Amino acid sequence: MTQGKNFDKSGSLGPWVVDVRRARSAKPLRVMTRVNGEVRQDDTTDRLTWGFAWLINYISTFATLKPGDYIWTGTPTGAGVHRKSRGVLKPGDVVEVEAPGIGVLRNKVADEG
Repeated sequence: MTQGKNFDKSGSLGPWVVDVRRARSAKPLRVMTRVNGEVRQDDTTDRLTWGFAWLINYISTFATLKPGDYIWTGTPTGAGVHRKSRGVLKPGDVVEVEAPGIGVLRNKVADEG
């Protein structure tokens, strides 16, 4: 699935960044994804395969992490091939990713061509 998630101009971030102290990282953070208003993913960070502390420790063994670096943790339950009805995104679809108390990232899908 790597190729489908990592390509030029992918990896949206925003509309703002919240300091980890404000996000209360000790508590599970809910993350929801909607496509055209339909909930596709709804999960919490306490279900990560590897927790934040483990990830930071592991990544630090082969990369230098500095304040402000981002670590992408993966995909919540309900994505792509794991969905019962496999639908692909198409131009014009609106994808929203929300973390309550932090905000909503909203993007409209566009054709690369």
